[in-house]
Amino acid sequence: MRKAFFSFLALFAAVFLTGCGDDKVASAQTDAIAKIKEQGFVRIGVFSDKPPFGYVNKDGKNQGYDIYFAKRIAKDLLGDENKVKFELVEAASRAEVLVANKVDITLANFTKTPERSKVVDFALPYMKVSLGLVSPEGELITDIAQLKGKKLIVNKGTTADAYFTKNHPEIELLKFDHNTETFAALLDKRGVALAHDNAMLFAWVKENAGFKVGIEAFGDVDVIAPAVKKGNTVLLEWLNKEIETLGKENFFHKAYDATLKPVYGDSVNPESLVVEGGKI
Repeated sequence: MRKAFFSFLALFAAVFLTGCGDDKVASAQTDAIAKIKEQGFVRIGVFSDKPPFGYVNKDGKNQGYDIYFAKRIAKDLLGDENKVKFELVEAASRAEVLVANKVDITLANFTKTPERSKVVDFALPYMKVSLGLVSPEGELITDIAQLKGKKLIVNKGTTADAYFTKNHPEIELLKFDHNTETFAALLDKRGVALAHDNAMLFAWVKENAGFKVGIEAFGDVDVIAPAVKKGNTVLLEWLNKEIETLGKENFFHKAYDATLKPVYGDSVNPESLVVEGGKI
């Protein structure tokens, strides 16, 4: 009888503690949005040097496709599009700033990959992209085989870096943290070509005469999505609902028209880039 009584107490304690644990998890998740509302702004990680997606203009203001989306998030979450604090990030630190709780959301043109999904949680996509390769028109690279034994410029921690590291060890990679450094290296001819998201390259060559995207797409078609800290289910679900709702009003096509079309003109089909409602 005594043994049965203590067994019952042990079972009750286990159930009670489990319930408390579940309550703490639920409370922490709820607090993720409550904390944002309490602090009065949402912290969003964006690029400072990746036009036309995320950049700081000559007046010191954040601009671009990601910024257009970030302001809408602030408006729908806090009632004011200006209640957003932009944290400038590098390509290699986009997951790190979430893990370290320096931002609530990363929106820095963040391509979803299996490796990154182990570290952060991705919401539904709002864009799709492939890798591309840009080089001088006079020495145009039109095939990856032409890069063997030569220097290729990439950004650290990007899908381009991962793709060539995994699939083409015969190609020497010259890596930089910042886009400004990466493209400066191409202009200075420190490498024969530069690999990056093709959507960015299409914009860059329009502003830089003498260069051409010799390989418009290679590797997989990837998606770009907002990311939150691993386990932040409440904020993740809010973002998913937000993206689905925005899709019903064709929001991301409007964002394209406002931020990307002035750069691309008619040279790029928006359907090749824009994802509405998180549906590929």
